[in-house]
Amino acid sequence: MSDYPHMLAPLNLGFTTLKNRVLMGSMHTGLEETKDWNRVAEFYAERARGQVGLMVTGGIGPNLEGSVLPGAAMMVSQQDIDNHSVVTEGVHAADGKICMQILHAGRYAYGPKCVAPSPLKSPISPFVPTELDEEGIEKQIADIVTCAERAQQAGYDGVEIMGSEGYFLNQFLVTHTNKREDRWGGSYENRMRLPLEVVRRTRDALGPESIIIYRLSMIDLVPNGSTHEEVGQLAQEIEKAGASIINTGIGWHEARIPTIATSVPRAAFAWVTRKLMGKVGIPVITSNRINTPEVAEELLAEGCADMVSLARPMLADADFVAKAMAGQAARIAPCIACNQACLDHTFSGKISTCLVNPRACHETELQIAPADMAKTIAIVGAGPAGLSAAITAAERGHDVTLFDRASEIGGQLNLAKQVAGKEEFWGLVDWYRTMTDALGVRIRLDTEVSANDLTKYDEIIIATGVVPRDPQIPGQNRANVVSYIDILNGSAKAGERVAVIGAGGIGFDVSEHLVHDGDSTTLDLPEWLREWGVADPAEHRSGLAPEGPQPHPPARQVTMLQRKASKLGKGLGKTTGWIHRASLTMNAVEMIGGVNYEKIDEHGLHVTFGEARETPTLIRADTIVLCAGQLSDRSLADRLAEMGRECHVIGGADVAAELDAKRAINQGTRLAAAL
Repeated sequence: MSDYPHMLAPLNLGFTTLKNRVLMGSMHTGLEETKDWNRVAEFYAERARGQVGLMVTGGIGPNLEGSVLPGAAMMVSQQDIDNHSVVTEGVHAADGKICMQILHAGRYAYGPKCVAPSPLKSPISPFVPTELDEEGIEKQIADIVTCAERAQQAGYDGVEIMGSEGYFLNQFLVTHTNKREDRWGGSYENRMRLPLEVVRRTRDALGPESIIIYRLSMIDLVPNGSTHEEVGQLAQEIEKAGASIINTGIGWHEARIPTIATSVPRAAFAWVTRKLMGKVGIPVITSNRINTPEVAEELLAEGCADMVSLARPMLADADFVAKAMAGQAARIAPCIACNQACLDHTFSGKISTCLVNPRACHETELQIAPADMAKTIAIVGAGPAGLSAAITAAERGHDVTLFDRASEIGGQLNLAKQVAGKEEFWGLVDWYRTMTDALGVRIRLDTEVSANDLTKYDEIIIATGVVPRDPQIPGQNRANVVSYIDILNGSAKAGERVAVIGAGGIGFDVSEHLVHDGDSTTLDLPEWLREWGVADPAEHRSGLAPEGPQPHPPARQVTMLQRKASKLGKGLGKTTGWIHRASLTMNAVEMIGGVNYEKIDEHGLHVTFGEARETPTLIRADTIVLCAGQLSDRSLADRLAEMGRECHVIGGADVAAELDAKRAINQGTRLAAAL
């Protein structure tokens, strides 16, 4: 019997059957914009071979004004149909099913031609949208329906109509964005007219045997959003209009509540979907932060939904479902919801990929093929760079020995996993341990390696990481001064008042660690919801608690400082930096930039400001934590060079900036793929 009988059960839609209850949710990857349709096809085909039940593409615009940004993928011509046919042929050849998401961005469209129900500028776009008149609304409906017809002609098994996340159809639904007084505004019956008309006419156009998924915002998390009663009413009308499945959307893009970052508890919003169960007769999908087969199985077994949506976990591991089917769930590369290589790339105009799996969206270019000749490979450093190199090299048939001076693998990941809200890093280290064991990598821990120990190997990879940079502050050797390493590994305990020197990623992590002191709301959903001000939409419109966020009192008084005069956290992730800043602000962390560190004494940290070193100030602190950057540990690589021995240097040992695990894992994987 399967370990996941609910997740792996087929789902009969009447006119077609899905092989299991796992949907690969829509993601903007940027692949369609490359115009390399074989590359797009292989991305989806690899997931189809991984046995996912149904896939949804990234959002495809129905017209120019609805496109998310200039140059974004659209379905408006015969050439588009021909291009997308390459994708559907690849998926169907792999025995998969795929729907195309139709995404009209409305006022979120990043261009001057954007349109909306009312001329209200979005807080995440500089453009004021044009208010649509009757003729304009009809054009949008017709273009969406025509887009669906073209998707069908391209061979898609159906479409997903994007009606959530604050996009066009969602904008008509709520008074937050719809100020109209005609038949498209005012009463809720009027406000839901547009999405119902779109679904009804799409069903008429596609006929009875095409999948139509409607992505419905079940909790808006913005002022004047929908009530739960309105959500239920819309869902019932959407079913009557002809939808095959209702998919869950959580929060608008402009909402100031995190919904998919690593600090969000797993399946944090499944309870919202569950409230809809039994109110419609078509299958309902739940989504957001479902990243293991165990979580998916539990949600389905408990009746939270009929199907689960996993988007970014399918970037982390295309074989997610196949491994679960084979009883190899421990080998599934975990999505840690870091956003660093997926959403951060998307919102920076880059091709998406995955921190854990650099092959994601690079399937045609980054091949992991058997080596022509097996080599003996020594890797020094069992952090993310060394581990990724070890796994990839061993997969290719090389004989790999991995050394580390520490007593466990993981390197700096073992520090990150101690931070409140970063518990997913425990699973990542566990996965590396599983994979190195499964692939026969010899691991030598508690081992200090010299250059002479490496002479017998064909290839040497140095992944020795970083050492803390010395900030050279007078008094830094005092007993009240500790390194971030000592704080995160538990060898040092901070006092009641703490000054954190350095406001990069580590400074933010250390500050988060200090204010929570081991009490992580990520592991306590009710507390997390209270902390961020999320309420039951049946009790409070849009799911916003009237009292707002209610965080626990911070465990310590923390002041975080940096030399740069710019905003603290400026270098953090594009889609997560605001979460880190908001969290620390809620926990009363004082953030001070533009300082000079003058000295440390028994009273705390003395600073001045600006080039003129003005305004001498004492930051009273019982403990000062040094997070002032890192330097590459290249000593072993330098010794090998002196001996005339070539080696490969990767990860922090190559570049120390901001301890970039994304770059480290990518380097390790690509190097090992080429050896």
